[in-house]
Amino acid sequence: MNRPKSSVVTDGPRRAPQRAFFRAMGLTDEDIYKPWVGIASTWNEATPCNLTLDRQAKAAHRGVKAAGGTPREFVTIAVSDGIGMGHEGMKASLVSREVIADSIELMMHAHGYDALVGLAGCDKSLPGTMMAMARLNLPSVFLYGGTILPGKFKGRDVTIIDVYEAVGAHAQGKMTDEELYELECVACPSAGSCGGQFTANTMACVAEAIGLALPGSSGPPAIELGRDAFAEKSGHAVLHLLEKNIRPRDILTREAFENAVAIAACTGGSTNIFLHLPAIAHEAGLTLTLDDIDRICQRTPHFVDMTPGGKYTAVDLFNVGGPPAVLKALLEAGLLHGDCLTVTGKTHRENLAAFKVPGADQDVIRPVSNPIRSTGGLKMLRGNFSPEGCVIKVAGISNLKHRGPARVFDGEEACMAAVQAQQIRKGDVVIIRYEGPKGGPGMREMLAVTAAIYGQGLGYDVCLITDGRFSGGTRGLCIGHIGPEAQVGGPIALVRDGDILDIDADAGTINLLVSDEELAKRRATWKAPEPRYVHSVLGKYARLVGPACFGAVTH
Repeated sequence: MNRPKSSVVTDGPRRAPQRAFFRAMGLTDEDIYKPWVGIASTWNEATPCNLTLDRQAKAAHRGVKAAGGTPREFVTIAVSDGIGMGHEGMKASLVSREVIADSIELMMHAHGYDALVGLAGCDKSLPGTMMAMARLNLPSVFLYGGTILPGKFKGRDVTIIDVYEAVGAHAQGKMTDEELYELECVACPSAGSCGGQFTANTMACVAEAIGLALPGSSGPPAIELGRDAFAEKSGHAVLHLLEKNIRPRDILTREAFENAVAIAACTGGSTNIFLHLPAIAHEAGLTLTLDDIDRICQRTPHFVDMTPGGKYTAVDLFNVGGPPAVLKALLEAGLLHGDCLTVTGKTHRENLAAFKVPGADQDVIRPVSNPIRSTGGLKMLRGNFSPEGCVIKVAGISNLKHRGPARVFDGEEACMAAVQAQQIRKGDVVIIRYEGPKGGPGMREMLAVTAAIYGQGLGYDVCLITDGRFSGGTRGLCIGHIGPEAQVGGPIALVRDGDILDIDADAGTINLLVSDEELAKRRATWKAPEPRYVHSVLGKYARLVGPACFGAVTH
């Protein structure tokens, strides 16, 4: 069988020392001369998203071995957005995406592995693993670790987002200490990634739509042992790809990226696709712009009713057919490129022949002809306040226009203090700046702030704008990825308290109602703040990272 890399490490008299190491690990001559498959997982005990990945990696190991390969397991890091949220730790989140991609590349490169099965659980680990696959361009299969089960609170399903929002309600006296504690104890009843169509589940759907994951593999919850069958199948599939010499860049075509955008748009997915899809495309040698993503979003109806913009969790979607059912609906509506190649070695059209769109006995997946919204749940805006473009999740929002006075905060902490002190008023445009890729550094998510505002009942009466980003779980009128960011002197660095901003998400515009002459005066006196980190990994990241509109990739 094809061994594009491992023979360099294993073959010939000069490699006797390497073979001695392999024998120390119990490998035989037969093992040494088979194709070597790296099994990279983000298993750790830092977050529930990754707890089951060790078990699933062992199942992938069995699959590779049964298919005639030599499996080699290794792990990389995974930073928890949820645990890092609301403090300095969140600056590590987006940086970790690059570290994950880099570390997988280094392990594969150093040890001469011929193919890769990548398993990931939480937000940045999914795109980080797929970025490594695109960069390495060795036969690869992606496997999602699976969603958490929903919690139950006062007779209704809840997710971690309800806990974040409860903090705001508690601060305003709408929830008692006892109620907050009760919710905290029941919201996360199992291992797995956050349960709505937040970033992890959005990127899991993307993995199937883009063709890197086996059909149906993203749906089962993390704790279901049925996931192990998908892990074993992934091990078999990667040997088939190796035999046929099918590589990620054969799969990651421009049409495949359009399929990925379509599933995010129709499910009301995370705004973080505007970062992660351009980054994966970059590694595949393609350019995917915000305008490209927006174009697909505008032609794709939002017809899958998932939280945070809608009602249902990832488990509910799984119970009616999961991502394959959504892809089948898109295909039948002419909104999916059915001829795109996938890791099965077959096209989407061939893969989806066995799947059905669920009928009228459920309302998780609505008919494409009767959508929640005629365009997708995501939208790009542009105007004099964000010449490079910015993003908003419109799913679940009825009023997409807002005009109001700016309340400007240099950093998340200052804004959170004002929110907790109940100093934000209906109609305000709350601006959090110096949180971009360079300025943060690391482009923190603002879920703690947005959830607190939502919990105070102001989620649709206040507009929050930042050069940072938002969690996939964010609700309300929230605009992120403002570019150019404040640290490089973008217009967001020049806005002052009381300036009027005009936002029209229907029209796709965001404008600061201040004259060009006045902005020029302000720019003449503006100075970039000193970097917050110089010598650490965050300092290195700040020096290397590019703008959000190109995926915030490092160069």
